[in-house]
Amino acid sequence: MLINSKCKICRREGKKLFLKGERCYSSKCALIKRKYPPGAHGQKGYPRLSDYGRQLREKQSLRRSYYLSEKQFKAYFEKAKKRAGNTEENFLKLLEQRLDNVVYRSGLVDSRRAARQIVSHGNILVNGRKVNIPSYQVKVGDEIKIKEKKNIVNQVKERMGSHKKESILPPWLSLDSKKYEIKIIQEPDIESLLKEYEMELIVGYYSR
Repeated sequence: MLINSKCKICRREGKKLFLKGERCYSSKCALIKRKYPPGAHGQKGYPRLSDYGRQLREKQSLRRSYYLSEKQFKAYFEKAKKRAGNTEENFLKLLEQRLDNVVYRSGLVDSRRAARQIVSHGNILVNGRKVNIPSYQVKVGDEIKIKEKKNIVNQVKERMGSHKKESILPPWLSLDSKKYEIKIIQEPDIESLLKEYEMELIVGYYSR
């Protein structure tokens, strides 16, 4: 996916989905320059949406921010619905506990796409064992480490050295920034995520 196509996704949804990493925090962000939808008639602004339209846009925003296909995203929702407890919270926990998301949240890479790549190429160890499945579900107590390969370590060092975001590390993770080791210390902090997305719209979309 090209830079421009990623930026168009954010403009289409009308919010930052952080698909382009550090660029999203800079003045180069497309939503700063052009806060209107892409396309020939984009400058007319965002149209007024029906209830279904709002549900669809919110679902697309969350799905795209986690870099998932519709099939994957819906499967997580169905799994969350079958679990005891609140469906919205279960859904977000399943998404947050993906291995690629944890690597992204730690700040070792600048996007979920980069995290998925580093995982799928076999460069991540979970409790000392190689795991190359981005959707792998982590649990409390798991220790995640970058494989000691020179090119990978150098990429992470460069990323950490140029990192400009403040306080990215969520409270449910700990990071040893010298050894590039992540530990899951508690369940994901869902309260903060519930403020970012209108989950009732997404539940409504799949409950039609």
